[in-house]
Amino acid sequence: MPKFIASIDQGTTSTRCMIFNHAGEPVGMHQLEHEQIYPRPGWVEHDALEIWARTQDVIRGALKAANATAADIAAVGITNQRETTVVWNRRTGKPYHNAIVWQDTRTDKICAELAQSGGQDRFRAQTGLPLATYFSGPKIKWLLDNVPGLREDAEKGDAIFGNMDTWIIWNLTGGADGGAHVTDVTNASRTLLMNLDGTRWNDDLLAALDIPRAMLPEIRPSSDPAIYGYTQIDGAFGGKIPVCGDLGDQQAATVGQTCFSPGEAKNTYGTGCFMILNTGTEIVPSKSGLLTTVGYKFGAEKTVYALEGSIAITGALVQWLRDNLKMIDSAPQVEELAKTVEDNGGIYFVPAFSGLFAPYWRSDARGVIVGLTRYVNRGHFARAVLEATAFQTREVLDAMEADSGVKLKALKVDGGMVHNELLMQFQADVLGVPVIRPKVAETTALGAAYAAGLAVGFWQNTDEMRQNWGMDKTWQPSADDTARTKLYRQWKKAVTRTFDWVEG
Repeated sequence: MPKFIASIDQGTTSTRCMIFNHAGEPVGMHQLEHEQIYPRPGWVEHDALEIWARTQDVIRGALKAANATAADIAAVGITNQRETTVVWNRRTGKPYHNAIVWQDTRTDKICAELAQSGGQDRFRAQTGLPLATYFSGPKIKWLLDNVPGLREDAEKGDAIFGNMDTWIIWNLTGGADGGAHVTDVTNASRTLLMNLDGTRWNDDLLAALDIPRAMLPEIRPSSDPAIYGYTQIDGAFGGKIPVCGDLGDQQAATVGQTCFSPGEAKNTYGTGCFMILNTGTEIVPSKSGLLTTVGYKFGAEKTVYALEGSIAITGALVQWLRDNLKMIDSAPQVEELAKTVEDNGGIYFVPAFSGLFAPYWRSDARGVIVGLTRYVNRGHFARAVLEATAFQTREVLDAMEADSGVKLKALKVDGGMVHNELLMQFQADVLGVPVIRPKVAETTALGAAYAAGLAVGFWQNTDEMRQNWGMDKTWQPSADDTARTKLYRQWKKAVTRTFDWVEG
């Protein structure tokens, strides 16, 4: 009798496989980083074949860590960095080009041209999204327009598209030998090509972006009892296991945090920061710069929607401090360095490396550090880096409360940065509400496991999942309101200094 669920979490900087038991506890895990490729300023790419190789390695490593075999695994779920776009040949399995990562800004001219008729919100009524370099559709168009021979292959039906979930599922379930070409509603909702109301590809949007429909995967539920496909006996799992859960990473974290009721929200601190508020089966248009997106769809149940605030650069800023400026040797050292000073020394770091996402959507913005004096040292830099994450989260929360009319009472948090105690306390201070970390902080992988397990009856319903959720730590906001008043005002002023940097 299978006793575990396997979850593959294909992220922006690394891929991991986690094995969970029925209590939602990890019993085995393996994780590997992959190369970040920067061909030009603003361009970010990944090697999809390297990622598939890493995926196979982490599957084997996680099984070994859990002392498990394919016979112990009831189902496999996938979660992924959303919007990152790969196009490959369905006959050979070879990508036509490196995957274009969600942070990449090369499609700014495509987006500007599309916005000439109807503005930045031209497709918002159908998709819930503004025209922005963030989403997959313009990236597909760029590939079709710039890779020789690709458009011809796409017209013939040989070239197919997927976000990273589709790429992993296709390879897991057979690849060129009959692999399932599918995606789920959450990933499809991030392409600028799907109707929010009917969760189907929109022919008018495909025509506007000049994308052949034959390239696109079939849209399926996030938890699908009909099964997408099965792992291969000669593959990394070494056996035939149903693959039946698929969620974009932030929706997966929402499920992992068991935010199943309208009004429940979570914030994930990873490469970027992503806050999601469950709005139930109602589609809530945003007037405050948020995204209206699909939250999840379980089997034949109604689609659940969400409001999302997407911040491009948070954990990636710590990585930048480590890799580009060499101020720290490892990411956890940023907290130690920040603790050497009492405050930010008057400096503010707005990391608009890929423009500004929610709530501004300014692709003309670029990063700035303001308030520099001779007094400032490395510790102040580290502190400003951490504070940037908290301030950006506050901006998104303000927008979310304005759109929903719901005043948040507490914020559930997850992701790699939630182990940074200094950041979590400052976050509570800036928001003025308690910040709550669950026992299993890696809720992204857990959410994908829940989706797969629900599809095969490993978990019977969402109530069973809720029983697994447990609180690890809560940070209460300080009585001193300086962080949420004076410092936040200065931050908002700093943000305006990033506008209009990129001309034309």
